[in-house]
This record gives sequence, C-alpha cells and structure tokens, in this order.
Amino acid sequence: MTSDQHPPFIMVDGSSYLYRAFHALPPLTSSKGQDTGAIYGVVNMLRKLLDTYHPQRVAVVFDAKGKTFRDELFEAYKANRPSMPPELSSQIEPLLEIVRAMGLPLLQVPGVEADDVIGTLAKKAEAAGWHTVISTGDKDLAQLVNSHVTLINTMNDSVLDEQTVPEKFGVRPDQIIDYLALVGDTSDNIPGVPKVGPKTAAKWLAKYGTLDNLVAHADEIKGKVGESLRASLDQLELSKQLATIRCDVDLDVGLDDMQVSAADTEALRRWFEDLEFRTWLRQLEGGGSQAVASTEEGGPAQESEADTEQNDYQTILTQEDLDIWLTRLREAKLIAFDTETTSLDYMQAEVVGLSFAVESGQATYLPVAHDYPGAPDQLRRDDVFRQLGPLLADPDVAKVGHHLKYDRSVLANHGVELNGIAHDTMLESYVLDSTASRHDLDSLCQKYLGHTNIKFQDVAGKGAKQLTFNQVPLETAAPYAAEDADMTLRLHRKLWPKLEAEARLRELYETLELPLIPVLGDIERTGVRVDVEMLKQQGSELAARMQEVEAEAHTLAGEPFNLGSPKQIQAILFDKQQLPVLAKTPKGAPSTAEPVLQELALDYPLPKLILEYRSLSKLKSTYTDKLPQMVDPRTGRVHTSYHQAVAATGRLSSSDPNLQNIPIRTAEGRRIRQAFVAEPGCLILAADYSQIELRIMAHLSGDEGLVQAFAKGEDIHRATAAEVFGIDPDAVTTDQRRSAKAINFGLIYGMSAFGLAKQLGIPRGEAQQYVDLYFERYPGVKAYMESTRELAHDQGYVETLFGRRLYLPDIRARNAQRRQAAERTAINAPMQGTAADIIKKAMLSVHEWIKTKMDGVRMIMQVHDELVFEVAEPDVATARDEICRRMETAAVLSVPLLVEAGVGDNWDEAH
Repeated sequence: MTSDQHPPFIMVDGSSYLYRAFHALPPLTSSKGQDTGAIYGVVNMLRKLLDTYHPQRVAVVFDAKGKTFRDELFEAYKANRPSMPPELSSQIEPLLEIVRAMGLPLLQVPGVEADDVIGTLAKKAEAAGWHTVISTGDKDLAQLVNSHVTLINTMNDSVLDEQTVPEKFGVRPDQIIDYLALVGDTSDNIPGVPKVGPKTAAKWLAKYGTLDNLVAHADEIKGKVGESLRASLDQLELSKQLATIRCDVDLDVGLDDMQVSAADTEALRRWFEDLEFRTWLRQLEGGGSQAVASTEEGGPAQESEADTEQNDYQTILTQEDLDIWLTRLREAKLIAFDTETTSLDYMQAEVVGLSFAVESGQATYLPVAHDYPGAPDQLRRDDVFRQLGPLLADPDVAKVGHHLKYDRSVLANHGVELNGIAHDTMLESYVLDSTASRHDLDSLCQKYLGHTNIKFQDVAGKGAKQLTFNQVPLETAAPYAAEDADMTLRLHRKLWPKLEAEARLRELYETLELPLIPVLGDIERTGVRVDVEMLKQQGSELAARMQEVEAEAHTLAGEPFNLGSPKQIQAILFDKQQLPVLAKTPKGAPSTAEPVLQELALDYPLPKLILEYRSLSKLKSTYTDKLPQMVDPRTGRVHTSYHQAVAATGRLSSSDPNLQNIPIRTAEGRRIRQAFVAEPGCLILAADYSQIELRIMAHLSGDEGLVQAFAKGEDIHRATAAEVFGIDPDAVTTDQRRSAKAINFGLIYGMSAFGLAKQLGIPRGEAQQYVDLYFERYPGVKAYMESTRELAHDQGYVETLFGRRLYLPDIRARNAQRRQAAERTAINAPMQGTAADIIKKAMLSVHEWIKTKMDGVRMIMQVHDELVFEVAEPDVATARDEICRRMETAAVLSVPLLVEAGVGDNWDEAH
C-alpha cells in the first residue's frame, strides 16, 4: 500500500470513527465537565494514520444532518437507531474544529451520507491513477475495494484488500452489495432476508455468483430458508439499493481540494489546553509525535536514504570503552549528541544516559543511572561527567543534536555546561519550512530518510504503566538511545546541504535561530517570581465573582443552567429566548462560539454575562489555580518553556505556563500580571515595541504617507483618521481615531469591509468607503498587498525582511475560501514574521550585553513584542536606556523603531 511512488490518498470515515471511539473508550471528561472521550479517540486514530502514511491528500468525511436519498427510498431507513446521546453530541463541534486545525480537509455534504462521499472520491482518485486507503470500521465500504482501494481499521490494525475481503466475508468485493442485501443490517434497518446470515449468503453467492442469478434460481433453494428467500423477493431490490454506495454524487470539491494544509498550531494549543490533553500539548514542541498534519505541498520534498537500517550500535559499560570513545569524540569534526532522562520537565529531569555518533551507522549509548532488578553495573554519573564535562563545555568541539535547548538545560541540572552547539536538526527543519507542522525527530527521519525510528513507547510502554527511562532494561534502551544520535547525524547531513544552498535561510539559521538556543535556555532556567498568596486571593475573588455572574445569568434566563455547557446555553439563548441565530455548527445547530456570543452581547445582556463567566473561569483555572502549583520548590520561581519550532511566522510561543495568553485588556487579566513580581531589591522592567507591525508595513510598502507619519513621530491612528476623513489632525475625535485604529490593524490582518463594519458597528457601505479612502490616501499599501498576492501565487511562498520563508499550501487551491485565507496570510505573514525576527535579534543583543556587562539584569520573559527583565534597583536607569537602545537598533527600517519601557514592583506596574 505504501510502496507507490506517492503516498496514498487517505479517506477517513469520520462518522464511523466517532461512534466507535465513543463506545470503545471509557467515559472521559475534563475538569470543567466537558466530555472528551470520543474527541480523544478520533484524534488519536487520525494521528496514527498520519504517522503511518504521511499523506499529502486526506479527506475526513462526516455524515451531514438531514435526510438522504435512502430515506426517500425507505421511510424506515435507520429508524432503529437511537438518538445521539448528549454526551456524544457535545463533542462533535470541538472535534470538527480540531480536525480543521490539524490541517485536514473536512467534508459534510448535505443530503449525502459519508459513505457516498467516500465512494465518489474513491472513484475519482482511481480515475486519476491514485491508490486510496479508506480508514473505517464499516463493512459496507468493502464494496469499494479493488486494486486501487484498500480499507484499514485502526481499531485493530486489520486490512481489507482484494485478498482479505474473501477471507473475512466469504465473498469477493464485487459481491459485497449482494451479500449485504441478503444479510440486511439491523442498525441501518435494511430488511435483508429473514433467517439468512453471513454463511448462508456467502454460500449462495459462491454458487450463483450474483443476486440476480440467485433470484432466477430461487425455486432451487430448499427448506425454511428457501421459503424465506422467496417471500423476500419483492424487497430484495430495495435492500440492494439501500446497501449500494453511490459513486456519482455531485460534489462542489475535487481531488485538488484534498491537500493537507499547514496545521494551525495555536488553535490546537487552545483546544488541547481547554480539553486538558496535556500530553499532546507537550508534543506540539519538537519532542515527540504531534497531533497535527504535515504537508509536503510547497515545502521541501521527501527524500529517502537507503542505508538507514545498517548500523553498529555499542553500549559503554567499562572505563576502557569510555576511553576509546572519548578519543573518538575528541578527534571528530562533529559529534551527534543526545541525552536520555527521567522527565520531559527540563527543571526536574535527571540524566539516565548519553548517546553519541560520529559516523553514520556508528553510535554508542553510555548508561549512567539505569536502576531496575538485574541491571548491570554502570559507570558512575559523577565520574562520567567529570571526564565528559570539559568536552561538552568546549566551544571548539562542534555538536549537533535535536532540540538541544532541552539537553543543555538537563545537563545544567548536573552542573555541566553545553557549548559548541553547531547545529540543531529541529531548527534546520524549521528554517527550511516553518509551515511544516512537524519537526520532531521521528517525523523528520520518516520524511527525509524514509526511516521509522524506534518509538519511546516501544521500549517504555504507554499509559499508566509506562516506565521512566531509568527503569527500561539496557538491552532495549541502548538501541533506542543510540539510534537517536545516529539518526540525528544522518538527518543533519540531509538537511544541511539544503540550507547551504539557500544563502538567506542559512544566514537566518546561523545568525538568529541557532544562537537563540542558549538565550531561551537561560530565560527558562531563570524563571519568574510569582506572589502565590496574591494569586490565591485573586482566585477566591474570581470564584466569588463567578458565583455572582452565574446568579445574574440564571435570573436573566429564568432558570438555572450550566454556563459551561454549550448545549444548555444553546437551549436558553435560541430555544427559550429566541435570540437571532448568527452562525451554525457543522451539524446545523445554533453556534455558541465566542465570536457569536461577542456579537450577541452588543445587544443582549445574557450572552455578555456568559462571556464574562467564561473569561473568569479560564483565568481561574489557567492562572490563579495553576500557577501556584507550578512554582519550582528549589528556585521558588515559575519556569515556562519557549518553543522555537511551532509558529509558522517565526514567533515564539510558550507553555507550562503559557505566558502569551494572559489578557491585558481586562482588569482581571492585568491583576494576574500583578502577581508576577521582582525579587527583593529588584524591579520589573518591561520594554515593548510600539506598533511594530504597522511600522514594518510602512517599510515594506514604502507608502510615502505612512513613512512620513512615522518619521515625524505622529500618532499614526490620528494621522490615518485625518487622512481618511479629510480633516486636520487636531480635529480628529476619539471615535474617528478608534475607527482609524481598526482600519490600520484590520487591513494588515486581511479584514474585509464586512468585518470592519461589524467591529465598528457601522453599515457595510460606510465601512467600504473608509477602506476605499484609506487606500486612496495610502496607495503604496494597496500596491504592496496586490503585489504580495501575485508573488505568493507565482512562487508559493512569501518571505520576511530577513529571508524567513513562509510556504502557502492553499494559495492555488480551487476552493475560494481556502485560497482567500492563504492570500490574507501572504499579506500578514511577512509583517508578523519580520516582527518576530526583529525581537529575536533584540534578544540576542540584549543577552550578550547582560552576559558581558550587567550582572544586575536578568531577562525573565518574552511575550509577543515585549521583553521583561528583573533589574537590581541601582541598575534600572542604565538598563532602561541600554535595553531600549538595543531593541530600537535591532533592525534598520525606513521608519524608526520605537520602544516604550516601564518599571514597577510587578509586571502590571511596569506597563
């Protein structure tokens, strides 16, 4: 199935997955009471498919709500099926959103069952010469099997092809429809022939070949079963029609629309946080298999390396063996290096062993802390680090690893420095194609080397019984660990020539991403102090306010209801109070998504209260309750993880805790920031780029009006208002400035006149006038947008000012909605990406200054366009001046970069 020149076209029977996951898994719920078992099961099966096939084209197909042609044929079709339980229906909308965020094309065709959509696409794929794999547990789809179509069942890993269909059913794939017509289906209420089971149906079809021929010889069938057959002749044709999958459905999408697109990792992060899928949250960083889809379209092509199965892996258990490898390591031009540890938490993890490779296929594992019954004697960890430490710390000894920021931090737990980081394969992959969704070692080895690595769960188990690595027997631990170092070296040798061939990408990698590893590592290990008692007090106050909001909501609703339940909110708002339905879920129910409630809240008080409750609940669960539990007992500080290889634009993200999402526009969010405090004798200094993306727009577009406004230091929103409304800047009102601000920021994010009208609460025609006037006054902006769209269509990607490449897989999509979304990304990504590059340059400059000249300053956070420092009180004035200067000179644009800095006892005061 997977040996064809191209990966197969994968189709997923989403409705089949949904029910099977719901019934197969034990009930799972989040702490907020949201059922999550079916979501977890379906996404897990999708992950397995993506890991196995690495497809370029996928269709995840769900049944749409409403009647189909089968209901018209037979009124009692599926009449026996019970209605969907609420604990399942509540999971559908989040699941569909997650599937979309994974970058997977999702289909729900009104009036058409998922089977018929799958059948139609399978025939189109066959006509195109593609091999198709349909993932399902539905036996009906076996009728589609032929030399081009295979079924797989990820629940039990079974495969149905032309050879195995007869083994399972006793009939050929082309006989399945007749077989189903005879046997019937109680779940779908297809009549069939009473008393005829699978064995009898298979025996008849083996003898007579087809249902038509069987009917012609019905008088030959003896006994009660023959009587039953003859009594059912009138309904057999109906049963056959009901069992037949249509392969000629009119679809408004084609095969070209089934391309996997780049995953929306930020949306996935939000969903995984909300549904409390913590393992998948951790895996969004490059440390393991990720719950997102990869795309080869527009990015570097997949390659293979035939010799990845040839290896010589050793285990170091004696001083003599260590001496031999120490010599090899000192003489090597480049050392591939990895650590095995007790935890993914870099602050808590201890080294269990180290692996090295200096030639492809030759690697070794040095265990130092495996502890299980019967474990062999190993060299003592302290002795090993005493001998290896100088080599690891030597900046002239070049090392390559995968996600070395983690290894550097873990070694620091043992007092060992890691210098000489020459390459990091995670970052090589990320710089080559930041829009690819996966940069973990296993995925990259599969993609570039055609090699399937030993999985961690293969050696340590999974679930509650999973072992920590120090408990894994050496006979299985050693090959796993040595392979990591070996494959890292091989992967680097595959990726590095690609970077060398692209001068701007190589410069970005060597001068920005790679040097940022120790900077981010130092910020992480420094951590930030939080006032635990203040957070607990805030948590109590949030809980009290939530109770007040809940009581107010119940009064407005006229009855109690669960403010965390979309289904109950739906019933109150739309069934009982008859509020206007602004949007619907994929299943046709009124949507209670946040944008919908925000719009309703403009006119109705209850949606406003529900939104307030949601906001308070998230603050409480994510920050006031969680942050105190995350304080490291040794440092007394909170330590986040910064991720370099997640956001396609180059922006950094953070997790555990996520410092990027603390709201600043609400009083409650600002109060959370008050709990981020300085050590005694120090103050918090926050330095923030002012309107950096607008300044980048002025530079990239070269628009004379924008450039002059920034050059003169004017209030850009007031200046825009003056231009758009044709008035003197001094005459601009507050509302006019607000409108101009919405235009300035909206247009660079691709907002339409319709979106602007909604945001400003004005008629669409008036909003269109504003947009037209804006482009009339700033023609360079319009020209930039148009030329960027054209460039993106021509080359399939756009670039930041510093050469970061952002691929756009959907830029040539036939589906207009996907294509337009890609065009909006093409316009915005160079600005977001350039802003990300600039702040990274600033971090490098400030970090170097701190290291060499300013002991009293520590960089403790990076949040979007802001850097946060903890500064000794006597150094505040010097630090403020130097940090602002370095940030403002991190890049030279045609307009000045402006940094605003504030100082206070806590993070909020520093704003």
